[in-house]
Parts: sequence; C-alpha cells; structure tokens
Amino acid sequence: MTILLDLEIPRTLDLLVERLSAPGLKGSAVEAWVFENAESRAAAEDALSALGVSARIGSAYKPLLHALLPAIEAGGLEVVTLRYPVCAGAAERRFLAEAYPLAALLPEGGFTAQAGTSTTFYEADLRYADGRAETRRIFVPNVTRRDALGRETLSPCAWLRISGASHPELDCDEPVGSDLALAYDAAMSAVTGRDWGKSEPFFARLRIEVWIGGVERPLPFMHERMSTREALHEDLYFSLLEWFQHLTGRPEGDRTLRPGQIIPDIRPADGPTRVRVSVEPHEPAAALVAARAPTWDRCEAAPPLAEAYAGLAEIAGAPILATSRQGREVRGVVVEGSGPPVLLTGGQHANETSGVVGALRAGAALASAGAAFALIAVENPDGYALHQSFIAESPEHMHHAARYTALGDDLEYRTTPPLYEQEARNAALAQTGAQLHINLHGYPAHEWTRPLNGYLPRGFDAWALPKGFFLILRHHAGIETYARALLERLTAQLARDPDLVALNRAQIAAYEAHAGPIGFPILNGIACALVERPAQPTPLQLITEYPDETIHGDAFKLAHRVQMNAALFARAIFAGDVEAGRWPVAIA
Repeated sequence: MTILLDLEIPRTLDLLVERLSAPGLKGSAVEAWVFENAESRAAAEDALSALGVSARIGSAYKPLLHALLPAIEAGGLEVVTLRYPVCAGAAERRFLAEAYPLAALLPEGGFTAQAGTSTTFYEADLRYADGRAETRRIFVPNVTRRDALGRETLSPCAWLRISGASHPELDCDEPVGSDLALAYDAAMSAVTGRDWGKSEPFFARLRIEVWIGGVERPLPFMHERMSTREALHEDLYFSLLEWFQHLTGRPEGDRTLRPGQIIPDIRPADGPTRVRVSVEPHEPAAALVAARAPTWDRCEAAPPLAEAYAGLAEIAGAPILATSRQGREVRGVVVEGSGPPVLLTGGQHANETSGVVGALRAGAALASAGAAFALIAVENPDGYALHQSFIAESPEHMHHAARYTALGDDLEYRTTPPLYEQEARNAALAQTGAQLHINLHGYPAHEWTRPLNGYLPRGFDAWALPKGFFLILRHHAGIETYARALLERLTAQLARDPDLVALNRAQIAAYEAHAGPIGFPILNGIACALVERPAQPTPLQLITEYPDETIHGDAFKLAHRVQMNAALFARAIFAGDVEAGRWPVAIA
C-alpha cells in the first residue's frame, strides 16, 4: 500500500462556533449555512446561545427543503407557490431540481413553481391548514468553483452572515470553507498531482477514505433521502473518472477507460474530518463458501455472491465460466429447450441489484417451462463484491463506484483483450445464437446529486431523479417498427401490475414537477426509449431500468418481481413472433 494523503481537517461547525464566540458579536444578527444535520446545527446554536450569541444555522445542502420540512412534518403546510432562482452558470431548472421532492411532500395540487427574478433566494408563498399565509425568502448559498478539468461550476457552499456587530470589522456576508469541500479538494489534488504514467490500468485499487459529519436524512416519499456523504462519494468517483478520461485523451463519458478500481469510502464522524488516499493491491478473491439459495420471491436485499451462484446451480444446463480481473468466477448456464434462445443477464452494473434476483427468478421459470436460453445473473462479480462491502456500512446509498469492473470500465464496452468478464457473455451468444438479449439494469431510487460540481450529475442529468420503471430497446437498422410494437405489447402486460402502476405514477409526477417533461414516449404508463444501435451483437437488446439503488424489504421484492416479469413477458412475445413468422430477421 502507498499512502498519497493522510490529512485531518477541522470540522466547519466547530470553527464557526469558535469564531462566533468572539465578545464583539453579542447582540449581532448571525446566520450561517453548513453541510450538517439538523441535530448538529441545533447543538451549535445552543452552544452559542449559552455564550450570549443568537445564531440561526441552516443547511447549505438543499436549503429550501430543510427550511420547509419542519412545517411539512407538523402537517400544517398545505400549499407552496415557489419562485426559484435562475443563475448564469447553472442549468435553468437546477434550483427547481434542488427543491425536490417538495411537490411530493405536499397534498396533491399543493405545489406550483416558476422561474423567479432573484439569483440568490427562493421566494415561497405558503398557505397553512389553519388559514395562515406568509411569504418567505430563503437564501441559497452558492459559490463559483472549478472542477478537476478547470471548468467553472456554481455549487452549494458554506456561508456566514454577520450584521450589527459591536466591532464593524466583524460584520460579513461571505462564503466560508467547508470540511466537505476541503476534503474533496484535498483528495482530488492528491490524485491529480501524481504522475500515473501512460499504461492502463494505473493502479489496482485507488481508495479514498473520508470520515466526516454531514446530512443523512430519509424523507417521507418513496425511498428519498438527503445524504452529503453519499454525495461526496458521487463527486469523488465521477470527478476522478472525468480526470482520467481527460488524462488519456478520451472524450468525457467514455466507458472504455481502464484506470483501475476507484473506491470512495465515506464514513460518518463526529469530530474533525479525516481524509486518507492510498493505492492498494487487489485483495485476493475469497473462496466462495457453500451456500443455499434463498427463496427468491421473498428475497429482501441483494444476496451474497455465493447465494446467487447457488441459485444458478439449481438450473440444469451447460456451464459458462469466465474469470474476473480480481480472480472471481463469472458463472452462467446455457439451457437447451424449445423456442428461439434468448440471452438473459443481470449485474453488468453491480450496484443495480434487483436485476440479479430478477434474472435468477426468470431463469428458473424458463427452465421449468422447457425454454431455450442462456443466463448470466452476475456479470460483474468484482463490482458486486465491492457493493456488498459498501452496503454493510451504508445500505441506503447508491454506491456508483461499484458500477464498473475492477479494471474501471463498463464490461459491455470492452473491445480489446484481456476480456475477462466479457468472455462469459461472448460464450453465451456464440453457443446460443440468441437474437434477443434481455439485460436487466437499475438506476438510483432517490435523488442523485454532485453538489461540489454544480449539483446536478454531469452527463447523467436525465438520471438525477427517479421516474419509475422504464425500458430502453436497442435495435439493428430496419426493425424499428417491430421494436416499437414489441414495446407496446410488453408495456401493456407490465401495466397489469397495480404496484408498478402506483410506483410509476408517483415518481413520474414528482419528476415532472421538478425537472419538467421526461422526454421519452410513455407507453401504458411506462417511459420507453427506442435506440438504433447497429454495432451490438444481437438484433434486439432490451434494457430494463428499475429505480433500485439501493432499496430493501418489500420495495426490493417488488423490484425483482417486475424485473422477472419484464424478462418473461419479453421472451414470450418474441418467441411467439418468431414461431408465427412475425419476426423480420432470419434465424440462423
């Protein structure tokens, strides 16, 4: 192991209490905004009050939502008419998105919003159940920052405002450094200041450990939550991908980059913030212990890899085997049977776990029906192992660092040797000749933010808010009409599930209230996208997208039920078309 950085940063809230304890501030008006939870901010206010300083300390992260939550939770706030800031250097609806999921926390019809004239304040007309009405102006602390590539972003920041101090030089109205931003900047500097050479991968594992306070709060809508620690994970992971893409001359968003495994490991702390950046070797992949597959329809969380493989072993067929970058087995099975064979996969992005269980459930059902298919339930076992370690500490976070392989790339986009995990998919396609690939995926079940890089996740803006279960159908040229008809019939089948209908209706409504129109056709209540992709191996690739990062319990059971049904319905429709001669592509 090589340590690149080991740094302690004082907690911003402690520094503010120390600064505001100055004798000359008694009787002044003091306001501050920090990246801390309500309990910590209240404790700091109490400490200052004991010293004779009256201070109001708000949240720098999602300040509007934090300001209105007490009235919402008390059940008295019924109507909000919002005018949100519009600023140069920020997306037009960024501050409307930052108010999410306010619309869903109010009674139906209780939220309307339009662009305002202020660049620094929300203006909200509020109406309460008891007839009271008021207008509030809520400050939005932001500062211009530069990202890892030198681009300017308007980003939330800590802020201090003092007026009426006995010593005028103590008055201020300005941004202040936050331990959140300082930790991020220090970690980024430690990585970007190093000479990594020119040979990919640049490291086996790059670990960024941060122990920090912050906001960690669930919200009373679906699986929504606010978490600055999760946001720091996202900021570090995607910023480093962007920087290494730039370093290697790739376009931003390129998925072939192989830097190695990037691991932001963000943990809670009460005192000073600590940042440690290290380069590590791979840990030897632990031998899988014998395990029994759970009863899949009752599965409430992502199963350990051994249990997933135990479920795969229950399906009789010819085995597929490949080896991951870290030495884990990638297991699959080819089942001979009736009808046109299809390829069924899950876990390409290993933090999208409902597809793993959905694939295993669908595979078991297809095998019982005597259908021909190939199944690889966990395509990315290295990422899956990392995700298992992440959710042991923070089970509700998205953990996008577990999305890609240990090489740091997206295995579907791997085009040059060594192929590692992709060899399993290649073998399945070669052995079956499948013309339909059902690829089960997921995406964040709650809001995805990057506050230190402009708030919205760059390059993934359309994925920032959940919009229910939706489908992407990629197809070869010349079969768009067939592909569209398949989506029509598939969504009609899926829309028979009342739980799915309720999920989609609620999430789409909240999405459109804060982000505008979805931008995709909605078929039978399900958003769909048709994409022509001539280079893919199969004429059709159906990609499911369930908001599953990261859910548990009954929500997870619904997720893998929908994934299973989508796979079974799609295969049945396709097989019927082939048998009836409606499939326009010749079967080899």
